[in-house]
Amino acid sequence: MTTELLAPAAPAPALLVHPPRILGVGTAVTATSYSQEEVLDAFEITDPKIQSLFRNSAIDRRNLTLPPVDDTGSRIAEPQGDLLDKHKALAIEMGAEALRACLKRAGADLSDLRHLCVVTSTGFLTPGLSALLIRELGIDRHCSRSDIVGMGCNAGLNALNVVAGWSAAHPGELAVVLCAEACSAAYAMDATMRTAVVNSLFGDGASAIALMSGPGAPEPADAEGPSILKFASCIIPEAVDAMRYDWDRTQGRFSFYLDPLIPYVVGAHAEIVIDRLLEGTELRRSDIRHWLVHSGGKKVIDAVVVNLGLTRDDVRHTVGVLRDHGNMSSGSFLFSYERLLDEGIAEPGEYGVLMTMGPGSTLETALVQW
Repeated sequence: MTTELLAPAAPAPALLVHPPRILGVGTAVTATSYSQEEVLDAFEITDPKIQSLFRNSAIDRRNLTLPPVDDTGSRIAEPQGDLLDKHKALAIEMGAEALRACLKRAGADLSDLRHLCVVTSTGFLTPGLSALLIRELGIDRHCSRSDIVGMGCNAGLNALNVVAGWSAAHPGELAVVLCAEACSAAYAMDATMRTAVVNSLFGDGASAIALMSGPGAPEPADAEGPSILKFASCIIPEAVDAMRYDWDRTQGRFSFYLDPLIPYVVGAHAEIVIDRLLEGTELRRSDIRHWLVHSGGKKVIDAVVVNLGLTRDDVRHTVGVLRDHGNMSSGSFLFSYERLLDEGIAEPGEYGVLMTMGPGSTLETALVQW
């Protein structure tokens, strides 16, 4: 008789000892909004299968900065260098607007900012967007900063996790996570189904969230936003290639790829990560009053709803953001959070879950309490 030795299970993520409180949120989009029909017309798409993708996306409008037209009225294909320039210009413009709106809602000024973390996946810059925004806005040169680049749609919560740790180590100091995604700078012009899936989904957007822990942070009764209690992650290594942004040798540029099966892969793992998030808290899923899920696409949202047993009302803001703006990558969940705050229905003591998903393939979650 043999005894099989089993590795001990990994401990569940612990509650934060000094949970930071969310003080404000702000969002911004680019100037031009298009309906799905207008995008089809702009790119002269006539393939019925591709048209069907656009029309059945549950998206009404998206903010996009499309390429200029030539003498015949057709859109001009932009080389990778022009797309990088577009990313830089749009990310700085939207990012500055979202940051200002966030600080205003938090009752703070640019001079109060002590750490700026900027998230993006729609372009690569050195120096990063944090340094460019500090120069653009005249933020104190001694402001601590970080850039999270290339993690994709889940990255907003990855950044929030990291900055929550910074906040706990710097009580009373204001930190901001800013997601700036110029998805127009990753738009591919061809007639393939691969790019059609992406082109029917993404829009430009930026969002920012401010947090502070310890002395100086508002007490629960005085705060609009919740405290961040805990984070949990789940990576699906076998689906590492299911969502990616890599070099397209045919076009000589970067392009997105989304596996058609990814909504079902994500949905199948949603229960696992939520159970891990709630482990050790004595909370059940039914105790969660507010669900703020990434607006990844109609099928992704449906898969999460089915696997977690949520109602359509639970994901009303997720669905509304997708309808009005499309998928804005890393910052989409903060657009939903802003809509929840604007409703003014969150009561002290209520719990909420933030959930994002993206390349890896990964799911990221956070537990919050008002």
